[in-house]
Amino acid sequence: MIRSPQLRAATPTTVSTVLFDLDGTLTDPKEGITKSVQYALQALGRPVPPMEDLLWTIGPPLRWNFVKLLGSDALADEGVRLYRERFAQVGLFENAVIDGIPALLDRLLAQGRTLYVATSKPHVFAKRILDHFGLSDRFVAIYGSELDGTRADKRDLIAWILAKERFDAAHAVMIGDREHDVIGARSSGIATVGVRWGYGSDTELLDAGAAWLVDRPDEIGALLDAPGAFSPAKPAPDTAA
Repeated sequence: MIRSPQLRAATPTTVSTVLFDLDGTLTDPKEGITKSVQYALQALGRPVPPMEDLLWTIGPPLRWNFVKLLGSDALADEGVRLYRERFAQVGLFENAVIDGIPALLDRLLAQGRTLYVATSKPHVFAKRILDHFGLSDRFVAIYGSELDGTRADKRDLIAWILAKERFDAAHAVMIGDREHDVIGARSSGIATVGVRWGYGSDTELLDAGAAWLVDRPDEIGALLDAPGAFSPAKPAPDTAA
C-alpha cells in the first residue's frame, strides 16, 4: 500500500459512499476489449497490433481511443460501431472478476456504506457485465456513459452522479485504476484510491492525485476503516485530460 507523498489527511473523515470504476477495477476486461479493438481495426483494413500493445485502451473513453488509433476524428465513429458489433455479443463476457472483489463489496455493505459504479463504459453494457457476474445487487446504482458518448468523460459522469444522488463528496471515495478516475473524482472534490491490479501505472495515478495506491482489494477495506485516511480532494486542474 502506498500513500501519496503529495497529499495529507486533515481531520478524520468517515467514508460513507464508495464509487467503483468497472474495467480494471472490479473486473479484468483485457481479452474482450483488446480483441474487439482488433476486430474493428481489421474490418477497417488497418494494422492490427498484438493484444499487449492495446492495453492502454482499457479505461479511456472508447471514441477517444479510436481517434488515437485511426488518426482521424472522422473514422472514429465507424471504429466504435465495429468495436461494439463484436463487444456487445462476445467481448463483454470475455472478462473476469478480480479476486477478492466480492468479499470487499460484502464487507463494505456490512459496514453500512453505500456503493455505486462509475464507469466510462455505456451503462447498458456495464449492467449486463455486472448481472452476468452476480455483482449488480451490491450497488445502489450503476452509472455509465450513454451510447452516443454523453458523460464518457469521468469529470462529467461523477458530477452527474453527485447531482443525482446528493451524497457528501467529503465523505466519499473513488476506487479506480486509471488517471481518468482520479481526475474525474477530484473535479468533484472526491478523494481516490488507485488500484495497482488494473491498467494504470503508479506514476499515472499519483501524478493525477490519487491519495493511496493498494495492491489487493482487502487493503481497501482496512484503509477505509482507518480514521483520518482521507480529506476532501483538491479539484483537478481544468487542463487535465
